[in-house]
Amino acid sequence: MASRSDFSSSQLSWKFWLLKACLAAISAAGLSYFKLDSIESWLYDTRVRLSPKTSVSTYFKLVLITNDTIKKNQIVPRISDLKNSLIKIIDSNPRTVLITFPPNDLEGTSAEKTDFAETFKNEKRVHFTRDELRPENDYESNPFPKPFDVLQVSYAPKTHDRKSFAQDGVTRRLILSYQGKTMLQKDLALDWNPSLADENQIRGLFDFYGANQVYVDFRPAQTYPSVDFNKIMSAPSADWENKIVIVGFDSQRKFDDYIMTPHSRDATYMNLPEMQANMIDTLIQGTWPVRYSEILNFILTFLISLITIHGVLVLRPLRGLMLLGGLMVGYTLWTWALYAAFRWWWPLSHQLLAVFLCYYFFIPYRLIIENRRSWEYYQKNQLLKQVEELKTNFISMMSHDLKTPIARIQGMLDMILKDATLLSHSQRDAVDTIKQSSNDLLKFINSILNYAKIESEGVELHKTSKDINQILEDVIKKHEFLAKIKKIQIKLHLEPLFPVLIDPDLVRQIFSNLIENAIKYSPDETSLQILSEEKEGLIWVHFKDQGPGIPEDELPHVFSKFFRSKNAKSSPIKGSGLGLYLAQYFTELHGGEIFVESTYGQGTTFTIKLPTS
Repeated sequence: MASRSDFSSSQLSWKFWLLKACLAAISAAGLSYFKLDSIESWLYDTRVRLSPKTSVSTYFKLVLITNDTIKKNQIVPRISDLKNSLIKIIDSNPRTVLITFPPNDLEGTSAEKTDFAETFKNEKRVHFTRDELRPENDYESNPFPKPFDVLQVSYAPKTHDRKSFAQDGVTRRLILSYQGKTMLQKDLALDWNPSLADENQIRGLFDFYGANQVYVDFRPAQTYPSVDFNKIMSAPSADWENKIVIVGFDSQRKFDDYIMTPHSRDATYMNLPEMQANMIDTLIQGTWPVRYSEILNFILTFLISLITIHGVLVLRPLRGLMLLGGLMVGYTLWTWALYAAFRWWWPLSHQLLAVFLCYYFFIPYRLIIENRRSWEYYQKNQLLKQVEELKTNFISMMSHDLKTPIARIQGMLDMILKDATLLSHSQRDAVDTIKQSSNDLLKFINSILNYAKIESEGVELHKTSKDINQILEDVIKKHEFLAKIKKIQIKLHLEPLFPVLIDPDLVRQIFSNLIENAIKYSPDETSLQILSEEKEGLIWVHFKDQGPGIPEDELPHVFSKFFRSKNAKSSPIKGSGLGLYLAQYFTELHGGEIFVESTYGQGTTFTIKLPTS
């Protein structure tokens, strides 16, 4: 059953997530209000340039009037030249021929113009394209001047993002129909892709001022094969049966003959015949990019805002930056992969902006929180230092004050024991118990005093040249009585050693703590081996007992202050938990090292390494 604190913590967590979700929703709504078409289109163009290109259809042949054409003829081809070339092309039985410039752009006599108009006025395969859109009731009137007003006019407009969308003059869209009138590109593509007939079923279709449009899957310039106009004029055309032949200028005579595409913003990057080929081919293959709705844009902006806010407010600064960097790079690569694989145009500008704005908006709030926490931690640390100092002073004062009455008790006990008056057996046991208890209390007070000195950095080494083995023997003599009571045999294996510089009092306390622990926790009638040796330039002292051992999970903690194992706590043996802590501290104070090896149930070995100088 969940506790009340768990429920409260869970409730706070949900409230915090709800707050972050509300902030993310506000951020997404605010960002979605702003149209970022220029940035979004630039990012889209980058994806187009970096994505693999779709294959091109083999249905297209481009006939271009280039600068070389004009140089060889020394003049721009005349209307009669166009007539002769078109006749040769039609003889090859193409599916259709598109002329991307008005026939009145070419020079010719009145008779030549009239002859041209009469020749092609009933030729349904030849289409003279117009760029502009006209009202629905105005398509019947011919926009060409006489005598060209009898020619077949087809509307295949080019689009520019000049006053709408990205407003950069780049062509990205094609118009399928306008006010019920179908455009030429769709009419031609229907022969290969009948699914275009029902525009309501076209995925990615969008309406713009009454024009149903889709985006163009542009290939780079000069992708489609082209033929110079001169070759058509001077020799019979190749077999272009069932092809879409597109005739136009590529002579840089005027900017209207060219468009900018997502591949390049050079004003003369792609000529109109190539544009028409790209548009028609996009419809034939059904590869137009699909731009997703504003709803998806809002959802993605919300999710990325939520992740960003979570990273700023919750995660550590470095992890937060790594998360946001990975989020931006990962989402950018994801949108590129979707376009490269499926021609899906997922939004990117609002999402990247959400990362920047949420980060820079919420990071000051995070800094304020962190500064307040730092100040609180500082205040708490100062308070803890004061409490620790008071505690240390109190312990030191109390320990010193307790030593005086204990010394008096021990003095009175010595007097009683030296008195000639015989004590009864029960009185003798009582006196021995008091003496043992006072000794234990004195040891405990000395441990507390040493701990207080360590905490206040008051322990100093007073080194003199001493024999380690002699100190070991002295310490063992003081513990022989306790060992005899438990019938524990102490076995010495002491290698002759040279005197070394040590603090004898501290080293004596180290050995005393280890020997006393070994005797107290070892079963009766066991042995304690103490070995000393010099190797690797160090003095090694080993204390090996046959006690119960230390569990493996407790080994890392045996030298921690106030630590006692579970078995020791449950036993009648009393202790402060400071003996091994002090032994380690005093050993390391000498520049040495102490470590323990133990197998649970098979005894324990403590090893001390002390430097020889």
